[in-house]
Amino acid sequence: MPRILAIDYGQKRTGIAVTDELQIIASGLTTIPSETVLLFLTDYFQKEKVEKVLIGEPKQMNGEPSESTAVIEAFVEKFKVSFPNMILERVDERFTSKMAFQTMIDSGLKKKQRQNKALIDEISATIMLQDYLSRKMF
Repeated sequence: MPRILAIDYGQKRTGIAVTDELQIIASGLTTIPSETVLLFLTDYFQKEKVEKVLIGEPKQMNGEPSESTAVIEAFVEKFKVSFPNMILERVDERFTSKMAFQTMIDSGLKKKQRQNKALIDEISATIMLQDYLSRKMF
């Protein structure tokens, strides 16, 4: 079975998570500079079978688009042009950064390790993907 890949796209860094081949468990894959995402995905899609890509959709508490929406929408358009046959689904990414930070605290990471914004982005993508998998199962 092909994998599902999740992208937590940001202006500077992008966190990427992926499922196992049975689409049961989400795992952090990497965090990369945002300007290299399309090249990274081209390489990754050649090596691994991916069924669907989830891209976070940032919203404010009231459901309105956040200030980073324009940047992410521009990336989504480039993604569609680069990978026209890939299934793309937008998912709500509210609270994923806060949940990622709390996960780091709960897992006992020291303060210095919790300041690693790249790790927060990767964990955020993983949380987004695991949440999607949980909803998909029911």
